[in-house]
Amino acid sequence: MRALVQPRFGDPAEVLSVQEVPDPQPGPGEVLVRVLLSPIHNHDLWTVRGSYGFKPEMPARAGTEAVGVVEALGEGVDGLAVGQRVATGGSFGAWAELIVAPAAGLVPVPDQVGDEAASQLVSMPFSAIALLDFLDVSEGDWIVQNAANGAVGRLVAQLAAARGVHVLGLVRRADGVEELREQGIERVVATDDDGWRDRVREIVGDAPVVAGVDSVGGRAAGDVVSLLAGDGVLVVFGAMASPTLEISSGDVIFKQVSIKGFWGSKVFAAMSREKRAALMGELVTGIASGTLTLPVEKVYGLDEIADAARASFEPGRRGKVLLRP
Repeated sequence: MRALVQPRFGDPAEVLSVQEVPDPQPGPGEVLVRVLLSPIHNHDLWTVRGSYGFKPEMPARAGTEAVGVVEALGEGVDGLAVGQRVATGGSFGAWAELIVAPAAGLVPVPDQVGDEAASQLVSMPFSAIALLDFLDVSEGDWIVQNAANGAVGRLVAQLAAARGVHVLGLVRRADGVEELREQGIERVVATDDDGWRDRVREIVGDAPVVAGVDSVGGRAAGDVVSLLAGDGVLVVFGAMASPTLEISSGDVIFKQVSIKGFWGSKVFAAMSREKRAALMGELVTGIASGTLTLPVEKVYGLDEIADAARASFEPGRRGKVLLRP
């Protein structure tokens, strides 16, 4: 079969290439899946670069999430059938024609959810809903998040709205406000405007902002903290611009702000099966009803990985970049 392989860590556009590798075979409790579509996530590209928490041995495959069709069942697998469409979010090496995945980690895809949405079902949407759950906010509460026009930011805004939680979104350029408005996401402020804090107050009024999410790092993290109310919580989700947080000590001291990190692998592992099932059910219901949207920017073939990787970092991208084997 064909798969993307890297011989060393480096720029994904340079080190990834299509190679012929042996077809995998499912062992006990495993399923062989023929991949239909697989998204490119930032953490996939960081892994290729060697800058993520997980560092595979070289040479290595790449990609972690996919939607596909069950080709074969390993010994002891029940509850799944050959020909059934399934999604997986934790199958390293997903940028390939075939993958083997633990049966317990596969999510059956309902007929009303298309391939493009299903290919993104597990990783980003589940991270977003788990993040919202992690914030422990209630109906009527206000939260603030930067990178509001990113995949997780868009999902958090939609999921929070369904729960009655108010979200203030921060983006780094004015174009991002209009992009989100086109998707039905309001209450967004561009921080490249000198009067952005006044705009925030127009939106939020005197309501306390009880929690914030930082996915950017650097000064952007300090901007989020500056908007928090007393005893507010900052959750660090990512570091798109800088691995260092530039936060006013005064905000932390006088507001008694708490700072927590969110890493999906740790959070998911500690989550009960019942909680996981409930959150996944909420996602599927939202996608099927159209209240939760997962837009796609473009679909590339495996041999177009260089263009696909570059496209994933293009500013103004309005949806996920996908790979089709």
